[in-house]
Amino acid sequence: MSQKLLDHSTDLQKLVEDGYELEIRGAFALVHHIPYVNQQAEVLYGTLVSPLSLSNNAAIKPETHVIYFIGEHPCDKNGDKLSCITHQDLTQDLGSGIIINHSFSNKPIEGYKDYYEKFVQYIKIISAPALSIDRNATAQTYCTASEDSNTVFQYHDTNSSRASITAISEKLASQNIGIIGLGGSGSYVLDLVSKCPVQNIHLYDADHFYQHNAFRAPGAADMSDLNACGTKAEYFHEKYSHIHKNIHAHNIYIDEDNVSSLNGLNFVFICIDKGDSKKIITQYLIDNSIPFIDTGIGVTSVENFLLGQVRSTLVTPDSQTGLSSIDMNIDDDIDNAYKTNIQIAELNCLSACLAGEVQRYLARDEYEKAKEAAVRHLNIFGKDNYFLELQDHGIPEQKTVNQALLRLSKELDIDLVCTNDVHYTYADDVEAHDILLCIQTGKKKSDEDRMRYEGGQFYLKSEEEMASLFKYAPQALENTHKIAERCNVTFEFGVTKLPNFEVPEGYTPWTYLKELCEDGLHRRYPVFSGEVDEHCKLTKEQLQERLDYELNTIKSMGYVEYFLIVWDFIHYAKSNGIAVGPGRGSAAGSIVSYCLEITDIEPMRYNLLFERFLNPERVSMPDIDVDFCIERRQEVIDYVGRKYGKDHVAQIVTFGTLKAKGVIRDVARVLDMPYAQADAIAKMIPNDLHMTLELALKQNKELKNLYDTDPEVKYLIDMSMRLEGLPRHASMHAAGVVICAKPVDEYVPLSRAADGSITTQYIMTTLEELGLLKMDFLGLRNLTVIQNTQRYIKKNRGMDLDLNKIDYSDKKVLDYIGTGNTEGIFQLESAGMKNFMKELKPQSLEDIIAGISLYRPGPMDFIPKYIEGKNNKDSVTYDCPQLEPILEPTYGCIVYQEQVMQIVRDLAGYTLGRSDLLRRAMSKKKADVMAKERQKFVYGDEAEGVKGCINNGISEEIANKIYDEMTDFAKYAFNKSHAAAYAVVAYQTAYLKYYYAEEFMAAMLTSVMDNSDKVAEYVYSCRSMGIKILPPDINEGESGFSAGDKCIRYGLTAIKNVGKAVIDGIVAERERNGKFKDLEDFITRTSSIGVNKRAIENFIKAGAFDSLGATRKQMMMVYIQIMDGVNQEKKDAMAGQTSFFDFIDDEAKETYKVQMPNVGEYDTAQKLEFEKEVIGIYASGHPLQDQEEKWRRVITNMTLDFAEPEEGEESKVQDKSKVIVGGIISNVTRKFTKTGAQMAFVTLEDLVGTIEVIVFPRQFDNSRRLLEEGRKVFVEGQVSIEENAAGKVMANKIRDFSEVPSELWIAFKDKETYMEKAQELTEIILANHGNDKVIVALAKERQRKMMPPQYSANITEGLIKLLKEKYGDDFVKVRQ
Repeated sequence: MSQKLLDHSTDLQKLVEDGYELEIRGAFALVHHIPYVNQQAEVLYGTLVSPLSLSNNAAIKPETHVIYFIGEHPCDKNGDKLSCITHQDLTQDLGSGIIINHSFSNKPIEGYKDYYEKFVQYIKIISAPALSIDRNATAQTYCTASEDSNTVFQYHDTNSSRASITAISEKLASQNIGIIGLGGSGSYVLDLVSKCPVQNIHLYDADHFYQHNAFRAPGAADMSDLNACGTKAEYFHEKYSHIHKNIHAHNIYIDEDNVSSLNGLNFVFICIDKGDSKKIITQYLIDNSIPFIDTGIGVTSVENFLLGQVRSTLVTPDSQTGLSSIDMNIDDDIDNAYKTNIQIAELNCLSACLAGEVQRYLARDEYEKAKEAAVRHLNIFGKDNYFLELQDHGIPEQKTVNQALLRLSKELDIDLVCTNDVHYTYADDVEAHDILLCIQTGKKKSDEDRMRYEGGQFYLKSEEEMASLFKYAPQALENTHKIAERCNVTFEFGVTKLPNFEVPEGYTPWTYLKELCEDGLHRRYPVFSGEVDEHCKLTKEQLQERLDYELNTIKSMGYVEYFLIVWDFIHYAKSNGIAVGPGRGSAAGSIVSYCLEITDIEPMRYNLLFERFLNPERVSMPDIDVDFCIERRQEVIDYVGRKYGKDHVAQIVTFGTLKAKGVIRDVARVLDMPYAQADAIAKMIPNDLHMTLELALKQNKELKNLYDTDPEVKYLIDMSMRLEGLPRHASMHAAGVVICAKPVDEYVPLSRAADGSITTQYIMTTLEELGLLKMDFLGLRNLTVIQNTQRYIKKNRGMDLDLNKIDYSDKKVLDYIGTGNTEGIFQLESAGMKNFMKELKPQSLEDIIAGISLYRPGPMDFIPKYIEGKNNKDSVTYDCPQLEPILEPTYGCIVYQEQVMQIVRDLAGYTLGRSDLLRRAMSKKKADVMAKERQKFVYGDEAEGVKGCINNGISEEIANKIYDEMTDFAKYAFNKSHAAAYAVVAYQTAYLKYYYAEEFMAAMLTSVMDNSDKVAEYVYSCRSMGIKILPPDINEGESGFSAGDKCIRYGLTAIKNVGKAVIDGIVAERERNGKFKDLEDFITRTSSIGVNKRAIENFIKAGAFDSLGATRKQMMMVYIQIMDGVNQEKKDAMAGQTSFFDFIDDEAKETYKVQMPNVGEYDTAQKLEFEKEVIGIYASGHPLQDQEEKWRRVITNMTLDFAEPEEGEESKVQDKSKVIVGGIISNVTRKFTKTGAQMAFVTLEDLVGTIEVIVFPRQFDNSRRLLEEGRKVFVEGQVSIEENAAGKVMANKIRDFSEVPSELWIAFKDKETYMEKAQELTEIILANHGNDKVIVALAKERQRKMMPPQYSANITEGLIKLLKEKYGDDFVKVRQ
């Protein structure tokens, strides 16, 4: 062991002095020869291992709170595992040749003072049983360990000030604490100190929050309005006052004039960076003997290997010197140890490009500094591992630097190496790469101030080119080859690398899996308990045979642990109330999956095939994707991280690519082409998921003609084709997680995103090729909706609804799906699917399974045939009898991949495994394979055991016809297992919507609460179902939407600037102490849980306080006065002051309450505007409601029709089609064109959503007076559809609602009555002449006529009253 390290730490010295065999290896301390007892009651010897950190004169407590052990599991003298310590079995390589077998948590050990005592405590725990068996088997130090060690434990953490704060928290009790600065460090100091038993906390900071620093603060997610937060001192005072009652805010910056305000503090945390202020503060504190901690970022010199480190300095009173300072930087010994380890690792280091340290100095003609840097690097990495790097990309500066590098190499004897940065493959890619840079940086090619690569030679140069460039340095070329030879990176493909799954004692993975499946088989199939199963007709023996077949296949393919791993995290989810989907993908075809409750789809009921999931004739990793409740999916990922080790689990990167239409638009923007021109070219590209530019030129003659005749368009498309398919951006895969046997970075490189998240650098398919376990943990919103609906049903109706036991052939539910009213129903709510369900009118779950499978590009063409067969079964014919049992459920159509496999098996005698191989070849259009297989399918192959169709009595002609049909459909056929699983979820949501509409729609609204457009859509749907939408209510509402009898109450968390934690606190207070009586009662009872002024104001505006006995306008006038009074009372109480109100009873107090002013209420329009402001939609009504009839009569489309279509669907409105939309203007953005003309972008809102209307200059001039917020208008215009965006309307004509005539309907019993009253009616109309149409209806004759324009009326309340008096209330109506 290093004597220098030993001298450094009194803790380590004491271990050696007391006789322990101590070793320092790498960054770990090891204590050897520890006696312990194993399970066989034998005395053995092991080694304790702990991470090592040093500070000043002591070893310090490591951050991990874990100590490791090398050996078997320590037991008591009876061989039972020790239970007094928290333990985890694991095998882990810590590096430096240390492979540990167990880890112990040190948390159960209370009160240890130092690093030394930590080891002694564990040695006592582990050694005690051994000593009771064999007194000779004792570690020497066991007897010398002292319980009353006086060593002062230096508890510091070099990475954060948190450890220092926690360690001295006891000393801070009953003290006055000051925190100066509330940024990143100060806010976290407060977060910890506020939980300590200090007397007072004083906050000093006059700074405000800004976009660049708000995210550092705890609770930053609630800061939607930074201006409303006040100073940082005010914000944190309000945020933490419910945690600590004596927090005081001081809105000041400490300087020479006010530093004396720190007098009286017992301890201070200095958390600011400003040097002048820090100097003033520290000097004052030292002069007045006030201890403090100074935290901040310390940057060391370039010579130090660690260029930056977090630093905390603790300054405390000392009996000799007054104050002593402990600077918690990483010490020199540790620093040198890191350098030594780097040298041992034999890293190859190159001096880098022009941005490298050495090259930068040389480019500035600072040769000596460059030389010093090169020497320093040489000392760190060693003579054979450090190289000076020559480059030549055509940049003049490089030639100068290269000459200086040659000189440096000669003087310092450092080898040279030549390299060339590669940013693109070929020399002629330079232009395309430059455009790509502009796309990535959001610049145009014409911009001067943008990123660019000068020289144009950043491509992969040949050996000859490099030799020509560096012929003056041949040794550099040789060294390039030497370095390449040193690199030893190999990837092992095709070998499965599953993490180890620990099974209970006495089991192997195989026996454990088998037992779990046997238990599940008997539990899930009624036949094993003597009951009749209506859906599965197999006997017990047949079910057991199927299970044994699958299990043996899984075992032979080596996937036993795979199934245990999946079973384990699904079992965890279900055991913890996390909703799990019934299945996803082909796994639903496995009885093993069903028995393990990985899936809830019984495979035999729907003829699902195991071989589609796991083919014994095609060894590949199974792929089980799992849907979880979207709100709790992360909990499952966290569980997997805890079970296998956080560093063994990572999420997976995915790359967005430049696709055909998108790349045209991107490149056109970079080239500064007019938007309209680029848009027109992009729209010429067909809407196909797999469309490419090359294919588009072949399919669209107009595009090809433009390409051939317009050089500008040709250049655009040529550059776009160069970039098409390249990654546009990297992001985290929505669901992919990789789980490894060893830390992930031992298999693949990792990357850190801007938000700090860690992902693999390899995509999912590459990880699978490397044999790593990839899982999809998908978050499915509908599962959350289903679970919340069940919770609402339990609350409202007192029943536990088990969706596994509902009737999946309920005719009422199926008929309801057939009406097309499928908003909110999983997989069935898109516009196209609604129409399909109306046509299909499903009568069974099988119909829904088929519907989900058919409604996709390609299979859609077979929908008419499917519907015809369903409606007219006599029209269905089969080419041969063997096809009937396979295709009968789908009315003679091939719909599923499983059907292709069954046809090949039953008609030609293939095994299911081999039939799956053929299905895959067909789907991937492998022509050579398909040609060979056709021969075998038709004629058979005796050598391979394939009988062939002809030998099964099927003619050659029919066999070839069937093969052609299979080939045509196999590329579209859907996985029935996946469709069946999703059909179950679709049916469940339909069942809930039909029988429990209020609860279901409340859950749906809660799930989209953060999407105001979706909320508006579902609110509109609710109203059409006769469900009333009520505004939020503080005495009735919950966090989310809540359901009542034919009504749904708006969720309280939908109100802006009020966090969920605050709402949960309010609801808890209401349930604990009863409903709130009035505004003052609410403010008094909730002041301690973070309800601030902004929250109160938004509650009022949202209507949440309407039940408190005052109008919204009254409450807005007095809430600040009430809050100030309540806060003052609290301050007085904390200061020990008594109040007049302490001596009077509750009844008397009522007379002193703040009285509501007599100001009436806001008008309806203002109330609705407030609701829109704080909730995002109109809750209690809509400004268009009173004119809904007119709106419906005039428009051709609702805003909902312009929503971005789902994948594979066309937009409801066609590009360039003529439409009329109407609504209220919610926003107007005015712009000036290049010519100085004015135009506008208008947001128009109707009853279901919003749409953007573009008003070009000519129409802007005509409609200027109408373009104001709050105005109700109709817009006639032309549709503009863009890729991956909602549609827009380009306005041609804008009219106010009042300019569109209403209709006055006057009815008479018959023509005779009308003729008698005609003259009188004409006179009344002429006396009230206007623009509204007058329509006369004759009830008996069932006739109506519109009166001529000269008899149009001005509809007023007076006119309506007169007409009703003349002709009766029921005979006069107005249609807006």
